[in-house]
Amino acid sequence: MADAGSTSAKRMWCSIPERLQLHGAMLALQFGYAGFHVVSRAALNMGISKLVFPVYRNIIALLLLLPFAYFLEKKERPAITLNFLVQFFLLALVGITANQGFYLLGLDNTSPTFASAIQNSVPAITFLMAALLRIEKVRLDRKDGIGKVIGTICCVAGATVITLYKGPAIYSPKPVPLQISTSTPAFVSLGDANGKNWTLGCIYLIGHCLSWSGWLVLQAPVLKKYPARLSVTSYTCFFGLLQFVVIALICERDPQSWIFHSGGELFTILYAGVVASGIAFAVQIWCIDRGGPVFVAVYQPVQTLVVAIMASFALGEEFYLGGIIGAVLIILGLYLVLWGKSEERKFIALEKVAIQSTPEHGNNRTTSPIKSSLSQPLLPPSSSSENV
Repeated sequence: MADAGSTSAKRMWCSIPERLQLHGAMLALQFGYAGFHVVSRAALNMGISKLVFPVYRNIIALLLLLPFAYFLEKKERPAITLNFLVQFFLLALVGITANQGFYLLGLDNTSPTFASAIQNSVPAITFLMAALLRIEKVRLDRKDGIGKVIGTICCVAGATVITLYKGPAIYSPKPVPLQISTSTPAFVSLGDANGKNWTLGCIYLIGHCLSWSGWLVLQAPVLKKYPARLSVTSYTCFFGLLQFVVIALICERDPQSWIFHSGGELFTILYAGVVASGIAFAVQIWCIDRGGPVFVAVYQPVQTLVVAIMASFALGEEFYLGGIIGAVLIILGLYLVLWGKSEERKFIALEKVAIQSTPEHGNNRTTSPIKSSLSQPLLPPSSSSENV
């Protein structure tokens, strides 16, 4: 009976058009990531250490990743060398330690909504880094190049507005009286923490985005030499875990910081490790494989909207004018960069068709191949596999 039920469920799932499956999966993914922003802020408000939290999160993520990396990439995984280990260590330093550390410091001083909003600037910052490092060439004589440059400027302007101009509160949710008994102290402190340094928090979040973008740029040449994505991610997570453990042991002297004091604290860590780093990673890989990285990136602003709604209800978060203006600019910039990437792919496809359709016996001077602006992929397929 169980086999018959699972077979019918599988048939029902297969009967759904793949496009609808992709949209449903991406919406679920954005809700999962949005919950992570809110849960992380709740964990900080509960008093969980900003150093212990990522240690436990990366332990769970590593335990989830290792079996898949080991069994699925046995044949394509190259032999490990000291050079690879050094590269994985540096990737972990940028993509795990700095990335997650700056995120938690920024989130602690701002809010989940603006942490999510400023993450929309990562594709533009990645493009800027790749252009400065000459990994990607900027073609200002084509509309795709102009679109990416304008999009980058919009993202930088939006991040600047969020950092330097908080503005008046345009929405302040009314506090809902909580009828909570003393037996459930875990959720008493979920309110938005006040008395924080907003500008410093935004600077930390910009550092988080820079680290994330740097990880994407540095990851591309590593994956060319070591084309086993799950294994690279596992090694990176392992070294990131070691780095956080060393930092936490040095800086976090209170033994009580390593102990769960409530079910709420345990829930936040399990959510971060299982949902944000485990399930979300698998769903992200499937969506990128079926829909492409641009399709996945387009859904990023949905996360910001969901975070705003969740944080308003769960944390009583206020919305400020500067943050709204900055978020709009960043989302506009994101779409301009993604539009530029889409136009560039069309241009490259047309170029290939033109070259293939040129007769071999014809005059070769009539068709001159046009160079792509990409010398390496700007956003590898795992461009958003690790949200934070």
